[in-house]
Amino acid sequence: MINKTILITFSIIFVSCNAIKLDYDYLTSPNQEIKTSFSENDIRNWYNLDLKKDSIPGMSVDRAYNELLVGLKPKKVIVAVIDAGIDINHEDLENLIWINKGEIPGNNIDDDKNGYVDDVNGWNFIGDSYNETLEMTRIIRDNLKNNRRYEKAKETIDLKQEEIKNNLGFYNRLVEEFIKAKEDIQNFLGKNSFTKKDLNNIKTNDSIVLISKERIEYFNSINIDLDYLKEGVEYFSDQSKYHYNVNFNGRSIVGDDIYNIDDTNYGNSNVSHSKKSEDHGTHVAGIIAGLRNNNFGNNGINNNLEIMSLRAVPNGDEYDKDIALAIRYAVDNGARIINMSFGKSFSSNPEWVIDAIKYAADKNVLIVHAAGNDSEDLDVLENENYPNDQYFGKSEYTDNFISVGASTINFNKDLVASFSNYGYQNVDIFAPGYDIYSLTPENEYEYLSGTSMASPAVSGVASLILSYFPYISAAKLKEIILESGIEVSINVDHADKENIPFKSISKTGKIVNAYNAIIAASKSKRK
Repeated sequence: MINKTILITFSIIFVSCNAIKLDYDYLTSPNQEIKTSFSENDIRNWYNLDLKKDSIPGMSVDRAYNELLVGLKPKKVIVAVIDAGIDINHEDLENLIWINKGEIPGNNIDDDKNGYVDDVNGWNFIGDSYNETLEMTRIIRDNLKNNRRYEKAKETIDLKQEEIKNNLGFYNRLVEEFIKAKEDIQNFLGKNSFTKKDLNNIKTNDSIVLISKERIEYFNSINIDLDYLKEGVEYFSDQSKYHYNVNFNGRSIVGDDIYNIDDTNYGNSNVSHSKKSEDHGTHVAGIIAGLRNNNFGNNGINNNLEIMSLRAVPNGDEYDKDIALAIRYAVDNGARIINMSFGKSFSSNPEWVIDAIKYAADKNVLIVHAAGNDSEDLDVLENENYPNDQYFGKSEYTDNFISVGASTINFNKDLVASFSNYGYQNVDIFAPGYDIYSLTPENEYEYLSGTSMASPAVSGVASLILSYFPYISAAKLKEIILESGIEVSINVDHADKENIPFKSISKTGKIVNAYNAIIAASKSKRK
């Protein structure tokens, strides 16, 4: 007699993994008027919305949930986020952080024998360091004359250092002028704060007050405030003190040899952010997994997952060794998807990362990578972006790697985010990456832009597919995501090009679409 419990268990597995057939039509780009003005709710959730139903070029995530996934039982998927630290205690990530069940927290013992002590939620590959140089700076600092781009690195740093000096001086002057103008108006009005109406009502012959009034009005007209100017100062100060400073070595406090891949005894188990401004990893995790429909924050793309936090991206360029080891850690500890929202234009040991990507492919793990934010054509050989899945412009060496460009809420000539890299051969697909509302540390939220936001949008969709179709391979998952995207037939302006076909700037000419991807996954055959 067949055991009833076994039969029921088998039936559930069979239904959830093999019998879902969604007999729906794929969504296509509609021939209709598209929105040009948006509500606050539209803007906060636009990446989840649908081009036809909402007139917004999101990824049709909400529509997939409402029309395709009702009543289906998903499984948990582990998504590794290699990034800056993640606020693993954020209110909108509750119960969504990966827990290593083989590890006993805080006992200072490697309980599961994986080489990492107390790695309960992941691993911190940069230890107590945060501020860092760029890779090109390290090439010059460490006198790596055997690097084929040594001369290019030296030339670039010399130019950048002069440029940074000028920009830092410019922003410091603007901050001083803004503060003085504000103080002049406050003193004239006799109060600590003032409104636009107060400015308009100022009547005086005092030239100092009039100049200050004009200055404040100008800053207001271009939507610039003191905080924005101070951020500019901080940005160029970091470049001057850390990124392009050949006398700085942020890694020295970690204690490892960055040029020895076998030196793995470093880092620690603290995967959280080191300070509030270290918000990148938290924002990325929120796009993938922020709790849906809880009446606050954002709606992440998938909650049927666990986020594995791998802190490996400092305030500067990441190290090839850290990224290679983080990929291997993710693979060995059960991740099915790895999100990598980082990149750099120079690399000292790209072979280590290439080997790790191949390792992930062999173990059936999908890697999703941000294409970069330099408005560059990655098909041009000099515009290198690491890591990637090609050898110097030649054919791809792996089938588990997706490179993602960033799109905007505007379904018109401005569809491509102005900063996004592109390339008919080297960027696979586009996804929402402009003004994306998501989590930041200490239970806060913010709009951020970048291909760093587009990459987790794709990772979220990939995880959604695997939650309902866990048998799909990494290579098939990539194929489904690329083939099921919404094909865009309009022309766009981008970089120094005007009125060019959207189809010409990526391999697919498409925007990722969760609705189509779920249908495509349901029709794929289990091996």
